[in-house]
Amino acid sequence: MENTDKLAVLIDADNAQPSIVDGLLSEIANYGTASVKRIYGDWTSPSLKGWKEVLLEHSIQPMQQFAYTKGKNATDSAMIIDAMDLLYTNNFNGFCIVSSDSDFTKLASRIRESGLLVYGFGEKKTPAPFVSACDKFIYTEVLRAKSDEGAAIAKKSSGELRRDAKLVNLLRNAVNTSSDDSGWAQLGPVGSNIAKQSPEFDPRNYGYAKLGELVTATKLFDIEERQVGSTNSKILVVRDKRNK
Repeated sequence: MENTDKLAVLIDADNAQPSIVDGLLSEIANYGTASVKRIYGDWTSPSLKGWKEVLLEHSIQPMQQFAYTKGKNATDSAMIIDAMDLLYTNNFNGFCIVSSDSDFTKLASRIRESGLLVYGFGEKKTPAPFVSACDKFIYTEVLRAKSDEGAAIAKKSSGELRRDAKLVNLLRNAVNTSSDDSGWAQLGPVGSNIAKQSPEFDPRNYGYAKLGELVTATKLFDIEERQVGSTNSKILVVRDKRNK
């Protein structure tokens, strides 16, 4: 079913790369409609030349913000003020904040306090507090790989996945929490549980397109496809192999 959520997309041009724009807008389309698309920066600066070349093509509105004081990020302040103005219009279901800057942590928390969704987009260097303040956080390295086939993220092997204690614990906890008395859990609820625990989780960070592929690759779980009732619909169910 198509997601009809209305989203406000705010991009920090100083902390995002134009090479992500195709993947970014494609990803945002999975969560709703980008009703507002604004990008903030000092457009007199040569450093933003790359962004200027893609704005018109994607109907992204450039918001001019001069750097009045050296060392002070006026762009962040402008974004925060605009975000609050948009929040008070009550016209949106959620916000997409595109930046790797921790200055937006409080903004994300404030928007969520109002009952709206916050999707964060930033590089893997993004500070943990900003990541945790979002409902979901997508690393832009994944989006760059989507736009540039040469930058595709290599799949991690089964051995590498199993040696990642954080990932293993995350998957096992989500499966066990979502499972029935027989130990089997539907993959959908497992994914929802993971998202609540870890906003930055994304199977693409490990080189896998979908959660089911990542779970299978770990070789730590049994995974089956089952038919739902008398319909032709099918679901994936998963069980920790230790619970056999």
